[in-house]
Amino acid sequence: MTWGLFAAWAVHDAEELATMARWTATARPRLQERFPQVPDAVWRRMDLSQREVNTAIGLMAGVVAAASAAGARTGGRSPFFGTVLFGFGLHGAVHLAQSAAYRGYTPGVVTAPLVVIPYSVWAVRRLAASGIPVGGGRPAAAGLALFPVVAAGVQGLARLLNRR
Repeated sequence: MTWGLFAAWAVHDAEELATMARWTATARPRLQERFPQVPDAVWRRMDLSQREVNTAIGLMAGVVAAASAAGARTGGRSPFFGTVLFGFGLHGAVHLAQSAAYRGYTPGVVTAPLVVIPYSVWAVRRLAASGIPVGGGRPAAAGLALFPVVAAGVQGLARLLNRR
């Protein structure tokens, strides 16, 4: 179950890997028109090369693999594993909200309801059945707070690593 987090993440991020760079390039004009109040500097950060996407996904692979390993070592009791598991489930819900707001396809929205959310719910239920609480209290708060920090961090590091 703990390594299932990494497997579910890999399936989900394969979709993002295949679509993210191309989608950001084609979606940007539509988003700029819809949200003219957003400064150009913010829109420029949305420009992602395939190389940056590859690097960011590779960096996130390290985070998710480390969390899965921590979960495996502790029988799912690792706070790190629980936080990443909960954050991964939230990530799936964020994909659905993004696509609803965009009113169309966004990278990751296909695997979010088919892989991310079902795996996350199953894993949390399996842990709960074993007496291991996940999804409330500290893991929920940490997952909610750290998800955007980690996502922005790996994206920023990927951009930095790929500067020419």
